[in-house]
Amino acid sequence: MNFPLYARIARAEANIRRDAGFVEAARLSGNSDWRILTFQILPNVFPILVVQMSLTMGYAILNAAGLSFIGLGVRPPTPEWGIMVAEGAAFMVSGEWWNAFFPGLALMVAVFCFNLLGDGLRDMVDPRRRT
Repeated sequence: MNFPLYARIARAEANIRRDAGFVEAARLSGNSDWRILTFQILPNVFPILVVQMSLTMGYAILNAAGLSFIGLGVRPPTPEWGIMVAEGAAFMVSGEWWNAFFPGLALMVAVFCFNLLGDGLRDMVDPRRRT
């Protein structure tokens, strides 16, 4: 679904690394273009794509819950955070706030954890951010 995003990121990173010294050294060693792509460029592009995937996972969870909240997601017998928040919202007027609060809190924590995972992976992968 997000293939164009990942392809654009991979292409941009590959273009940055195309003229790097280690690629030139591999080219001067007599390696073919496919071998350089497989063993030099892809190992440097793959971690960046993993970071993007972990960040996209949080957005996917939030989008699925939002669609379920407004009734466009999975059907009500299936347990899902958006449905739980929507059903609990009807009980907030009567003072039973916990029916909507705890599924919303679980949703928020899950998205927050995926975003923190992506941020941590980015810090580990990006050599300019290392201290």
